Amino acid sequence: MMQLAEHETAAVHRVPLPDKDWCLFLDVDGTLLELADSPGGVAVDEALLPLLARLRAAAHGAVALVSGRTIENLDKLIGTHAFPVAGLHGCERRDWNGRMHVAPVAREQLSDLRDGLQRLVSRHAGLLLEDKGAGVALHFLKARELEHALRAEVALLAAPLVPKFMLQDGHAVIEVKPAAHTKDSAVMAFMEEAPFRGRAPIFIGDDQTDYGGFAAVRRHSGIAIAVGPRVQSEWWLPGPAAVRHWLEQLAERT
Repeated sequence: MMQLAEHETAAVHRVPLPDKDWCLFLDVDGTLLELADSPGGVAVDEALLPLLARLRAAAHGAVALVSGRTIENLDKLIGTHAFPVAGLHGCERRDWNGRMHVAPVAREQLSDLRDGLQRLVSRHAGLLLEDKGAGVALHFLKARELEHALRAEVALLAAPLVPKFMLQDGHAVIEVKPAAHTKDSAVMAFMEEAPFRGRAPIFIGDDQTDYGGFAAVRRHSGIAIAVGPRVQSEWWLPGPAAVRHWLEQLAERT
């Protein structure tokens, strides 16, 4: 496992470990894995899957991934279909029994928005349009100077879809997604089901989209852990390497 700097080690030790039966909700990009220039550029190391397996064993299966990626993409990225998972910021969810719960969104509803965003991408180098089916994401990591203009133009294109759809800000990305489904709603749904029900929840995330997950676990007197510089919470870890170290400690608490 990667060595931590002294301040990172101190941050890991400051985050408390739960003192009763716990369950765990994990964002992926920027939390478990270092961010990349594009979603397809993220690298998964060989240590991740064994760590997740140990966490699942320690929590009697009560570990879920909660991500902005689609479930299909997450399964390919992590290399397993074994986990309960929420994708598209809660628009898709696979429960512990493998049942799928998907927002009833027709792709045709977003056709005009997709066309408009594609024209935008064709005019500006450095933009990337990601089609997620029930939502779309415009990535501008390589065109940050356009951020304010892009936010205004995406808002204008998405205006006919409001309030059924909403704009979701992220790390150098603007998404349009169904408004009724969030990381908050995903975590709350998991908490009503076995094996999560009755356990003390932990949510770890690094982006604006993760504030919903923080809110959900707080309702259950859980632990909300922010990662990196973009979000704040009562507990904080500096980056994915520190997250992994803290999770190693958690996995030992059987």
